[in-house]
Amino acid sequence: MTATMLDGPAVDDRAPSPSPLRLMLAPADTTPALIDGAWWPRSRDLAAELPALTAVLDPLWGRITHVTVNPTFWPVVPRRVPVHGHVVRVGWFKAEQDPHKLLLLSYTAGRWDLLVIPPETSPATAARLMTTATDPSRSLTASGLIQEADFFRTAAEADWDSTRERVWDAEGGHEARRTTSRGPAGAVIDRSPAPAEGM
Repeated sequence: MTATMLDGPAVDDRAPSPSPLRLMLAPADTTPALIDGAWWPRSRDLAAELPALTAVLDPLWGRITHVTVNPTFWPVVPRRVPVHGHVVRVGWFKAEQDPHKLLLLSYTAGRWDLLVIPPETSPATAARLMTTATDPSRSLTASGLIQEADFFRTAAEADWDSTRERVWDAEGGHEARRTTSRGPAGAVIDRSPAPAEGM
């Protein structure tokens, strides 16, 4: 079963979030993997982000009762978060839990692990991470997926820089730098080659 970009219901008399929930789950009929899906929160505020997430997951997975995080990327980890119709207890494990993973426990159905995509991630990278995290052949941990995305992003930036440099060179970039310089008041001075001896 896959849930993507869903609006969450109102929580505690607050209006629904104007922004859709950014969540993708692995198909229900696939073999268990290290990650059951990917969540791209809009902030690092668990109290603000968890209600919309549990509102979507409760009907799919059974009532979410506990959540654990690694506090590395969450500035505040509240002990309890009121969500639609109940309270979710929140715990944290620094050494035992992957910092890019959210662990969810349901009272009736079991446990799920979601990749947490950093809120500041670009839409293209987040889309790639969501697709990779829900791929039936996936085998990376949450941190492994983030490292892989960073590698691809760095490689793409390096490729973009080298492409720009090739275009710059093709347009005379390096040659132009060698033959011109700026003089006083920004004037461009052409550096002509010195005349050959004997002329």
